[in-house]
Amino acid sequence: MAIQILLLLAGLALIVFGADWLVDGASAIARKAGISEFVIGLTIVGFGTSCPELVVSLTGALQGNADISVGNVIGSNIFNTLLILGLTTVIAPVAVTRSNSRRDIPIALLVTFLFVVLAMTGTQLTRIEGIVFLVVFAAYMFYCFKSDSGTSGEEAEARVKSIWLAILLVAAGLGGLIFGGQLFVNNATAIARALGVSDKFIAITLLAGGTSLPELATCIVAAAKKKDQLALGNVLGSNVFNILLILGASATVVPLSTASITLVDLGAVLLSAVLVWLWTYTGRRDRIDRWEGVVMLLGFAAYYTWLFINL
Repeated sequence: MAIQILLLLAGLALIVFGADWLVDGASAIARKAGISEFVIGLTIVGFGTSCPELVVSLTGALQGNADISVGNVIGSNIFNTLLILGLTTVIAPVAVTRSNSRRDIPIALLVTFLFVVLAMTGTQLTRIEGIVFLVVFAAYMFYCFKSDSGTSGEEAEARVKSIWLAILLVAAGLGGLIFGGQLFVNNATAIARALGVSDKFIAITLLAGGTSLPELATCIVAAAKKKDQLALGNVLGSNVFNILLILGASATVVPLSTASITLVDLGAVLLSAVLVWLWTYTGRRDRIDRWEGVVMLLGFAAYYTWLFINL
């Protein structure tokens, strides 16, 4: 047990350093390539920080454990939105651009709604539905790059001067995040199973929280460095990646049963997406305010309280 705790701490250290390198490198690439920080967060950072979820869900699918695959995605999206975005917003209000409110946030909501409907109307996600998810994902990524307005020429020059150094920082950051996340997940899961906790509970709590640590670290560092668009892009991108790419790829490999997922689980993941959309029409419409972040944190606490009560 002591060794597993030490490995947990080592994983957390890798995650913290990896997040710092990833934010600096991604911001530099965005400015040098003329791509907005939001799209970098949505794509490169979103994909990188979703790699742990991809590994966990695909492994669960290949091993025939749909509870791990589906529960991990549901838990990660709730964790990303209610806890990570909520905490990021409490640290510093997150700016919402016109394209965020008209395109990115509604698309994330629609993707979540599609998943919830499919999960409620059937007993499994089929291969055909998985392929549809992958096609929609590819179309969305293409549209994001095609419609991106780029960065403003008035922005300050990135702290990282060389594009190759920026790429190296991104690679090192992703490596630290992914490897650190795996250390955390593997040891946390081993401890939980030794205590007799169910696979679904492990997936929605420990695995989802552990595989979302890269998003948490990245968003907190981004908020501290005033890169709120990178943070918002990371959360929205990770959520879309989790449903369309990860569940899509997993269901294409092996159809995924949704029988053990409750209406409360589905309601929580849908509510998390609805709240982000709702915040674009309340308070100041150009940002998510601190009080809205507090509401998300309270929603996260309420859901996890329900999980523990029904353990």
